[in-house]
Amino acid sequence: MAPGDVLSRIPSPVVLQGSSRVACRDPAVLYHDGVYRLFCTLVETEEDGRVFLYTAVCDSRDLIRWSEPRKLTPRDASLNYSSPGNIVRFEDRWVLCLQTYPRPDGEKYANETARIYTMESADLLHWTQPELLRVKGDDVPVEQMGRMIDPYLIASAEEPGKWWCFYKQNGVSMSYSYDLKHWTYAGHEPSAGENVCIVRFRDRYLMLHSPENGIGMMTSKDLTNWVPEGPLLTLGQSEWPWAGGRITAGFLLDGTGIEGIGKYLLFFHGTGPENEEIIFDTHACIGIAWSDDLVEWHWPHKRTERSE
Repeated sequence: MAPGDVLSRIPSPVVLQGSSRVACRDPAVLYHDGVYRLFCTLVETEEDGRVFLYTAVCDSRDLIRWSEPRKLTPRDASLNYSSPGNIVRFEDRWVLCLQTYPRPDGEKYANETARIYTMESADLLHWTQPELLRVKGDDVPVEQMGRMIDPYLIASAEEPGKWWCFYKQNGVSMSYSYDLKHWTYAGHEPSAGENVCIVRFRDRYLMLHSPENGIGMMTSKDLTNWVPEGPLLTLGQSEWPWAGGRITAGFLLDGTGIEGIGKYLLFFHGTGPENEEIIFDTHACIGIAWSDDLVEWHWPHKRTERSE
């Protein structure tokens, strides 16, 4: 199967569809044993108007047919586990990082008790209860850690055994650990937005992050010093009513070694036609695009060959 054959069959840039009662946000995708597992925030508005957030997962073998999202976390507005960052392999288990987004009194945005967590699994089906990531250090009380969301885990290529956690606080903050349990705070990058995703690309690290609209990129040689790179990605936003309000939360999956793919896959969520200030809890959809070089981007039914 030639590179791109699978992608040519995808009928729409929309992978998961939102509605007036449902929003699908914050994708994090793992490809393992021939299966794509798409973890995301599932937002549901109930009949009485109350809103609950869940971390959910659906799967596919062809990027076309997806299972119904399966909720992994409880219905609890004081927690609202959500925004899965990524899934990594650590020793003999899988580790998923995620956040809480507490809105116990019907707040639009999470209150100051939002924190970040991990869940673990041996089989990608059964997950442990979330465990707090004490990224400010064991000696810092939970109530003094500050509001934080959108975690992402990445192993250091330069120092084997060292792990970094990036999370939204004062721009993007950074902490490191050697066991994913005990952490040391290491500063922050004030110019980065939310929903960080970091991958190795050639001889450097590439960070995707989300400002007010679109997906920005930064690069680094050492995971601590970051430089802006390239234009802001808005993909086909001008053509997509479902994403006309905002494109955000880019997650990059290296599919260059996957048969029939051979490219980098970008998952993201779009809200539209109004922006998220109006429809924060509804309509958001998860979309897909792809690239050979992370410069020129393509998606189903793209009208032109130029970058948007």
